[in-house]
Formats: sequence, C-alpha cells, structure tokens
Amino acid sequence: MPDALSPRDRVALLAMRAVNAGSRAARRGEGTVAGGRVALRVAPDLLDHLSHARRIALVSGTNGKTTTTACLSAALGTLGAVATNGTGSNMQPGHVAALGAARRAPFAVLECDEVWLPSTMDRERPEAVILLNLSRDQLDRTSEVRRIADAWRVALGRFGGICVANADDPLVVHAALESARPAWFDGGLVWGDDAVACPRCASRITYGVGGWSCACGFARPASDASVDGDEAVVDGRRVPFKMSLPGEFNRANGLGALLAATRMGADLVRASAAVASLDEVAGRFSQIEVDGRDARLLLAKNPAGWSALLDLVGDEETPVVVAVNARVADGHDPSWLYDVAFERLKGRRVVASGERWRDLSTRLYYGGVDHESVEDPRRAIAAAGARGQSIEVIANYTAFADLKAGT
Repeated sequence: MPDALSPRDRVALLAMRAVNAGSRAARRGEGTVAGGRVALRVAPDLLDHLSHARRIALVSGTNGKTTTTACLSAALGTLGAVATNGTGSNMQPGHVAALGAARRAPFAVLECDEVWLPSTMDRERPEAVILLNLSRDQLDRTSEVRRIADAWRVALGRFGGICVANADDPLVVHAALESARPAWFDGGLVWGDDAVACPRCASRITYGVGGWSCACGFARPASDASVDGDEAVVDGRRVPFKMSLPGEFNRANGLGALLAATRMGADLVRASAAVASLDEVAGRFSQIEVDGRDARLLLAKNPAGWSALLDLVGDEETPVVVAVNARVADGHDPSWLYDVAFERLKGRRVVASGERWRDLSTRLYYGGVDHESVEDPRRAIAAAGARGQSIEVIANYTAFADLKAGT
C-alpha cells in the first residue's frame, strides 16, 4: 500500500503516540482520543492521508456499533490485516489513532458516531457503510433522530459505495434508499417509538408481520440477508450461523456484518465462522468476580439498548444490579430513565447503583419495582446476592467502564 504521508503527518503521528502513551501511563483512559486530537492539530489533513488506498468500512447507528465493528473486522480479517477502533473511540480523533496504529493494514473497519458520519465519509472515502438503527440518545447534546436521518440521506446521495442497511428501521431505510448500491439485512427494531411517523409524508407507519409500510408507498424493502434457525441466508446462499454472543440483537448485528463482508469480497463460509466465533466485545457480556459473586457485565446507553438487554435477562430469578452515571460520555440528562420499561424487573432482587442512583431509585419506585440502593456498583454487586451466586449487571457507559476497569 503506497504511503501518502507527508513529513508533517509523520511528526503528528509521533506526537500522537507520545500523548497516548502518557494517557495510558497516567491511567487517564485507553490512550486513543487525546493523541488523535493532538495529531489533527499538528496535521489537519492527517485523517484523509491515513485513509488513502485503504478499503474502509464505516459502521454507524445508535446501538450495536462496537459489536458490529468487531464482527466485520473478524470477517474481513479472513482477507487480510484490519485496522479498527475496537475500544469504541468513534469520532475522527479515534479514527486517526486506529489508522495510525496499523498503517500497513489494507482494510479498516471503523465505528463512527452517527452525527459525524457524513463528514467522516467525505474524508475517509469508504468502500462500504453499514447503517444499524436510529433512536433517541443523549438529546442534551445530539440532534433529534429525524435530523440525523436526513443528514445521512444527503451524504448517501453522493456516495457511490456499498450501503448495507437495516431493512426494519424506517429511518435507516429513508436514508439508505438515496444510496447507489443499497443492500438490506434483517436488523430488527427493538425500539420503534422514534419511527412512528413516516419520514417521507409524516403519516403513521403501519407495522405488521410482514414488515412495515405507509400509505404513501414508502415500505420495508426485501432483505438480502436473513437468519433462518441456525443458518444465515445471504444473497440466496445458506451458511451455518450460530452466534456465540447472546441475544437476538447481536445476531442481527452479526448478520449485517456478514452481508457487508461478503459484498466486500470475503468468502461467505469463512466470514460466517469468524463472526460466529466472537464471544466478547470490548468487555460486553464478560464476567467479573466481586467478593465471591460472578457478575455478567451488560452495557446499555439509551432506551433502545436497555430494552434489548431487558429482553436478554428475561424473567429469570437472577438478581440484577442497575448502575447509572450521568457524566459527559453518558449525557448529563437522565430523564430517559422514564422511557425504559423497568417494570419488567418486578419480582426480582434489584439494586439501584451508580452516581445517579437517586434518579434511578425514583424511577424504580414509580414503576413499582421493589429494590434497594447502594451507590458504589461493586458494593451493589456484593449486596445483590450470596457468595457463589450469579448477578446480572446492566450499566450505562461510564459505570460499565469503571466496573470493567475494576474501579
């Protein structure tokens, strides 16, 4: 792969590595974003140059970006080395760090923040874009979802590459239909409250067994990839497909990655095996031990994510710790708690935790969910059950990160 870097770019990369190493040594984070910001200050065109001559896929949507990115990275890894931002640093400084760390990798699979997707497409010139879903998320600093869908639509109108999109989300379909080369997968729609009105005519969308449609003619497109039992059907071909990651939402993410990989030239059988073998993504679904209790860590950042994980934990009797912070990375406004159906936890042992445990406890109270409150999540795990017992822990972004890091 030819090197398009200038002397200034090389200085920027050296500065990035130094800053990132210092960040990790000081335990101020993963060491990706800070260095990327410094590098872009030194060389504003660095991202464009690092993207040169690579086969890039961008993954965007409100939920599932990190998992889908990992799945697609594994699938394309059957073709060659892949640069990726596996820690979830999904804005342009994180992309600089990922691409700069693997300069010779011919492929790159990059998770991309949904607001930043249009400008990132212009700079990185991807071969493929994977669109998962759109729902409300951190509205204290992010546009309404309809506005994001319209921005995607404009960007895709000038995009000549592959657009792999979730056929079950009307807002995603609204955007992706503008692309030159759409491909559709059964991605599901866990949260439909943001897709009630048609994005074309504002009439009410009708949902049914066969999909969704509007009286104006806007309707769900036919799928190019679907799941049938323990098999995936991709462009008419069947292949074994049994995900190691739990939950229907992860199977949908894996399916989208599989369709994108095959459209980019990966062998279907090898790509499917690579995707199915993943059993952990950036600590999601991993187990930690706290004072003799085995806790499974689950990450949920918005109502759609919480809804999917409440489906996953089901109606079992396993105790549940719910941990919520409201730092910058989480969004400062926790009012979204009232969009989550916490009533589904009735009858289980529940412990409210995190820095916003009071807000969470109030929401659980109004939902009729008996619970206790322990601010520190690790102490909450210890309080949730006896030694040797398994605990489910559903935490938002920074609460999850603290638990994963052991703090």
